[in-house]
Amino acid sequence: MHIQEAKNQIRNAVIAYGTKDEHGRWRIPIEKQRPIFLVGAPGIGKTAIVEQIASELDLGFVSYAMTHHTRQSALGLPFIEKKEYGGKEYSVSEYTMSEIIASVYEEMKATSKEMGILFLDEINCVSETLAPSMLQFLQYKTFGRHKVPDGWIVVTAGNPPEFNDSVREFDIAMLDRLKKIEVEPDFEVWKGFAVKNHVHPVVLSYLEIKNQYFYRVTTTVDGKSFVTARAWDDLSQMIFLYEENHLPVNLDLISQYVQDEEIAKDFANYYDLYHKYESDYQIVDILNGEVKEEIVNRASSARFDERLSLISLLLSTLETEALQVNLRQDSLRTVLKEIRQLSPLDADKLQAKVDLWKMKSELTDAKEHVDLAFACMDLYEELLKETKSGKDEEQLKDGLRTRVMKLKEDTALLKQKLTNVFVFFEKAFAAGQEMLILVSELTVRPAVSAFIYAHGCDKYYEYNQQLLFTDQQNALNERIDALDMLEI
Repeated sequence: MHIQEAKNQIRNAVIAYGTKDEHGRWRIPIEKQRPIFLVGAPGIGKTAIVEQIASELDLGFVSYAMTHHTRQSALGLPFIEKKEYGGKEYSVSEYTMSEIIASVYEEMKATSKEMGILFLDEINCVSETLAPSMLQFLQYKTFGRHKVPDGWIVVTAGNPPEFNDSVREFDIAMLDRLKKIEVEPDFEVWKGFAVKNHVHPVVLSYLEIKNQYFYRVTTTVDGKSFVTARAWDDLSQMIFLYEENHLPVNLDLISQYVQDEEIAKDFANYYDLYHKYESDYQIVDILNGEVKEEIVNRASSARFDERLSLISLLLSTLETEALQVNLRQDSLRTVLKEIRQLSPLDADKLQAKVDLWKMKSELTDAKEHVDLAFACMDLYEELLKETKSGKDEEQLKDGLRTRVMKLKEDTALLKQKLTNVFVFFEKAFAAGQEMLILVSELTVRPAVSAFIYAHGCDKYYEYNQQLLFTDQQNALNERIDALDMLEI
């Protein structure tokens, strides 16, 4: 199965294991709750989906890579304890608490969450000295004499033998005590993750054209060559930072992540070509509705892979601008709602709000929540600065009204840019498959689809209906209510 199906299976198992009867007893007794064993190639997102499940279900989460552990760190250190048996005192070996079990209790203490997921990665690659203890743990959920707390569900992961020479095959008796889930790389599923998490458009565009290079492991005379989903994601983040700091993105950088010489060279060439298209097609002019006839003619006669690159360039720009507009809208709406309840305004109230949103930014790892928290905090800091400069409440509200009007202007401008893209496609591609791709991509990209749903785009709805995309339209983000900004 692919990674999203695996995530659903694990999530369902976690919910089932956490179910109690009317007397507060586990419906499936702890000793009958099979540890989940997720098996799949490296770099396809096994750890990520388990962490996502813990976050979505509001559970504690502790993760360990078992290849880093010795018998002592997993089992605990021995010490001598005096005990009496049959009236005689004996020296007995005891063990301190396992570092892993102790970490679970630390997580419970830090988060006040009684239930959680203990994730043990590379479980089938443990050292020879640790292997017997791991077998005991998988059967009884104990390291030595210390047990995983009730309510904590064990999820493990490992690589197939062909990807790791250190893999130890589990026998049938062991596998019969595990809930085994096998997962395979799947580009279309990863693409959904990539769009949501804003993977660099050049990576997405390249893999759309050559998705056979999304995940590949080969054995050559020089050893293994490979590229994984994790590599593309990590490379994407580095490309963003290199471009931001005006550093060269070249084969030397790409090869550090894409450890397949053929694919690395191919992507390096495509990266240069992608940015050449950005200049050649005058993306800004297309968005502003000032496209020249020669650009229309070039697009209409271009190869299909070049057309896909052009679509990617336009979509990434629209998505970036939609993200900015949506964030400004959400933060303004949130702050205006709060300010109505704060009146009369003063510096102390505004400082309290700055502190509150700063704290909220530190309590979440979800990027969209962090971004909103910082946007609200920044807005309150601006209001606080204006208050300290001597502005009264009415002047602060005038400033907010100005921000609202600027946001409305930018919203109208982005709506026009969307329309301009459709007009360009009509001229260059008529109602061909490029229009189908454009509409489908606008539908699945969270920021731009939310913007369209909130503010409309006649051309989008026209082609959406023509291309029978009404089902996909139901999957758009929840409607963002129009801001009634002037009632302050």
